[in-house]
Amino acid sequence: MPTITIRVTEEENEFLRYMANFLGKSITEVVKNYTIEELEDIYDVNSADKAYKEWSEDNEEVISLEDVKKEFGY
Repeated sequence: MPTITIRVTEEENEFLRYMANFLGKSITEVVKNYTIEELEDIYDVNSADKAYKEWSEDNEEVISLEDVKKEFGY
């Protein structure tokens, strides 16, 4: 398994240790899990923005949720 080394300030180190203890996890788990989750969120937002831009450039008709509900009897 590859290893990545990061440098942090003393304050960041203390905070990471505190949070690891608070969450009952290792520092490695905290950094890996929360970093990956944040990156996934960024990817999701960027993908949604790109999809919306492509959709809006196609001049597709917009149907409101209320209209869809009416059409299906909700």
